Amino acid sequence: MKRFISWCASLSLLCTGLSHAAILNIDPASVPAAAWTIFDPQSGQTIAEFNSHAQRAPASLTKMMVAYITLKEIKAGKLKRTDILTANDVVKVVQPDESQMFLRSGQKISIDQLLSGLVVMSANDAAVTLAQRIGGDLPHFVEMMNQEAKALGMTDTHFTNPAGITMDGHYSSAADMAKLGNALIEQYPDYLYYSKQTSYSWNNHPHHATNILLTQDPTVDGLKTGFTRAAGFNLALTAKRPTMNPNLPERRLIVVVLGTTSPVMRAEVAHRLMNLAYNYTRDDVAIKAKQPIAELPVISGQIKSYTITPDQNKVITTSLYQQPVAIDMRSFDSSNGLLKLNGAFLQPVSNSSTTLQVQLQQQQLTAPLNQNMQLATIKIYQNNQWVEDVKINRHVALEQATWWERLWIWVKHTLPFFKTDAVVPAKIFPLS
Repeated sequence: MKRFISWCASLSLLCTGLSHAAILNIDPASVPAAAWTIFDPQSGQTIAEFNSHAQRAPASLTKMMVAYITLKEIKAGKLKRTDILTANDVVKVVQPDESQMFLRSGQKISIDQLLSGLVVMSANDAAVTLAQRIGGDLPHFVEMMNQEAKALGMTDTHFTNPAGITMDGHYSSAADMAKLGNALIEQYPDYLYYSKQTSYSWNNHPHHATNILLTQDPTVDGLKTGFTRAAGFNLALTAKRPTMNPNLPERRLIVVVLGTTSPVMRAEVAHRLMNLAYNYTRDDVAIKAKQPIAELPVISGQIKSYTITPDQNKVITTSLYQQPVAIDMRSFDSSNGLLKLNGAFLQPVSNSSTTLQVQLQQQQLTAPLNQNMQLATIKIYQNNQWVEDVKINRHVALEQATWWERLWIWVKHTLPFFKTDAVVPAKIFPLS
């Protein structure tokens, strides 16, 4: 299979993927949740989703943002895990029926203990105590939460409190919670230290983690559960599993399910979606680092051509399900991780059917040049279905040729007997 690709992935490169089609076509009627998404952090692609941008009550998934800001403060040196603070009257805003550590005014507690209480115990008193310590008061901390949400591109989200209490104007989406979960793992992987704890006890108040998959699947290491009557039972789930690909030895997935009917149901739905994605999709290196991809002619420059080569591998997610019918999750057998179709178990296909094609935005470059430019767009197809457009932008710096060299170029391109020495057109390298 030939792939025509133009990809730039240098440190100064900005690549924006606009995904418009799912990798797996799952029948939403077969998934008992109000909204859900399966996200692959390696490729940045959404494997499958339903109502993933619907604004819903996130409940205690909100606390992932509290943890995000707290860990950011720690990384910036503004806090230490060992810092001891004294709980004050802010804990009195927590009602008796809310999840809590049972903090009382005057008690001393460390930031590390508060993070464990926040994530494992889903403690609202831990949330408001951290919020007041970092923001000075709750309203200012909520402003910080919304600023961070905007910076992360969480366009379906607005927070009004740090604990996840149901309030007007407090909402998020499955897609946004997947973004937040991914940011936590990528920027502050220490979060997983807390989210993989199966239990935590403080001041003789023990609590077992409500993410029951932590004790059922050793590859699961987070992220957060949530429940209110308005939200239903929510779960942001992640796992990392080994692969058979030496180029990508490990693979992480993130699944978010919102609005299920019980703690068992949210775990079952999320785990089945995750297992399906692991078994019926694969991550492939579409283009290797340092491999020449395309060549653009340079006019009046010290160099005659500009070669586009990536500094990093470009990973894409490939579907291993090539049936024309939508996936019915009720036919997924959890014991062997396979779908049943027409009475027989369906094995994942072994060959990739991914095709990448390039559209160059620049046919040539003219020196001098020192600016950010969009060079190309990669169109990704799987099973003849368009999945994603990736815009390729990078900073291009080209020095101008000397006046003598520019004169000679003009002569060669102007005089009739030099006409054969024309500018070579842009070239895209075919790869197989």
